[in-house]
Parts: sequence; C-alpha cells; structure tokens
Amino acid sequence: MAGRDYLDWNATAPLRPEARAAMLAALDLVGNPSSVHAEGRAARAAVERARAQVADALGAAGADIVFTSGATEAAALALGGRSLACAPVEHEAVAAWCRPVLPVAHSGLVAVADPAASTLQLANSETGVIQHLPEGLAVSDLTQGFGKIPFAFDWSGIAMGLVSAHKIGGPKGVGALILRRGIELAPQLRGGGQEMGRRAGTENVAAIAGFGAAAEAAARDLAAGVWDEVSQLRNILESALSAAGKGTIFVGNDTDRLPNTLCVATAGWKGETQVMAMDLAGFAVSAGSACSSGKVRASPVLRAMGHDAETSGCAIRISIGPGTGRDAVERFAEAWTRARARHLARHV
Repeated sequence: MAGRDYLDWNATAPLRPEARAAMLAALDLVGNPSSVHAEGRAARAAVERARAQVADALGAAGADIVFTSGATEAAALALGGRSLACAPVEHEAVAAWCRPVLPVAHSGLVAVADPAASTLQLANSETGVIQHLPEGLAVSDLTQGFGKIPFAFDWSGIAMGLVSAHKIGGPKGVGALILRRGIELAPQLRGGGQEMGRRAGTENVAAIAGFGAAAEAAARDLAAGVWDEVSQLRNILESALSAAGKGTIFVGNDTDRLPNTLCVATAGWKGETQVMAMDLAGFAVSAGSACSSGKVRASPVLRAMGHDAETSGCAIRISIGPGTGRDAVERFAEAWTRARARHLARHV
C-alpha cells in the first residue's frame, strides 16, 4: 500500500521473493506427492527439498520435520492429550493445551521446575523476551525466534518444537512440528499415511516449497548479520520514543529481547487507540499478538509480568525487519511523538 510503513513483522513478515518464486514453480507440478509415477515423484521431491531446507535452517538434521497448516496445528499435534505446565506468557495456540502455572518474573523470564512436563516458548511475540530453554524441555514454541536469533534444535535439548512459515517470510497457512527421532505421536488428522503417518492429508506442495525457500533465505540472512542491523534500528527507535518524555516504559528491555521487537506502554493512552492513530498516520503496528489484538483487553503477557491493568492495556508492539529502513523508523518516531503530545493535551 503506497505511502505506508509496515512495522508489524511479528504478526507476519512480508513474503520473500525466494518463497514466491518457489511457490510459483511448485504450482506447475501436477502430481500428488504420494503418487509413485514421475509426476508424483517430482512433487515429492519438492516437498523433501523443503523439508531439508527447514531442517538445515533450524539446525535439526537429527530430527523429524512434520509439515502442518501452521504452528497452531503443530501445537495441537504436540500438546493434544497431554497436561503440560506452561506460563501465562505463551501464545494462545499453546496456552489452550496446557496449565498456566509456571512463574513469570518481572523481566518476562519463566522458571521451569520440571522441563520434561513443561512447554516454554523461545521468544515472546509481544515483548520479544528470549527465554533460556532448559535441557529436557518437552515442547517449545520456536515461532518468533526462528530465523531471528541463533538456534539449533539438535543442540537445544528439547523434544519438540513448533514453527510457522509466515513469520520468516514464507506463505501463510503452513508450518511444522520438529521432533526428536524416535518420538511417536498419535495423529490429530487421520486418513492417509502422509508425513510419516503423523499428519494425514495431501501435502500443500506450493506452500511447503515456499516455506523451504524462506527458511533457507532466513538462515542466510541470520548468518550474514542482517538482524544485528535490525537491532541497531530498534535501539534507535527506542531512544527516540524515550526522548518524547516521561510516562512511557519499554517492556522487557532489562533482559535479552528479539532484535526487532519493541513493546511500549504509555499510561493513560490505550493500546488500541495508539494502533488506530498510527494506522491513520500510515503505520502498521499492533497492540499485542495478532491472534488476540482484536480483543480490547489488558495484555495477559504484561499482566503475567506483574504490570498493572492500566499499563497492560496501554501497550503497543512495534516489530521491524530487514526490509525496514531508518527513514521509516524516524517517521514513526515523529508521528508517534506528535500523537502522544495531542493525547496528553486532551487529557491534562
């Protein structure tokens, strides 16, 4: 959309050109990947190439990659029928399946007493807070950290991980469950024997191909230090917003955060109001996770971190990426500062 700046990468990243090209090529593959003829084998080759690309990007050569419709389905496959402990900072796709009993510090860090009976996210989508995953952890939602920070599944000591393609510039509607070899799960979708018998249904070849290409490109960017540059931009933005005056806090900035994420709360200025004001000014930001930001309520993530209801209802998330320019960050800081001044003038 002309004249707009997209600063909501944690909700979904723009489609990478590598993913678009891979998807267009895969759309010309007529065969079913379960068919044994030449056309089927060509489709199967595209799926298996993507599986290898995702495994390489995740450092998961010694694991199984099960393609799903997204991290939400992967969470259902990993967590369904179990009763794992989690913290109330988890994404709703995970929280729906677990017991939110793990304690959360004011920094956003979570203490895990029994890793084998617990699930813990790698990084939080709202605050960017990066967790310390304990050895032997049963499940981890890797979605927000994947492609942004160094991580190797094979070295992590966790049993299962969840990822989604559209967070790394792949297409929406495809993700994966990563699990250590030898782990068996009851399929949630029954029928054929696709995905090693763990997820029935003909594979979405084009989306999977786009996922693989995006994963390969994301790993290349990470190795090249692209996200270090993003972190510098985020810090510039934080400094500019901090200079606007007192009454604004930056959630999670007392611990390690994702390089692209800034959670900002200004007392008395509702997050939804800020989002609308910035939208009118030409900027896309959010008031929390995209799956819950349409609900006008205090952020349960911030509440779990010990912030009061007022602060938790007055936060927005700005999340940038490799395609964000310094000019966009500076424009946003100027627009947000002006909007803040107008709000304060009306509520003196």
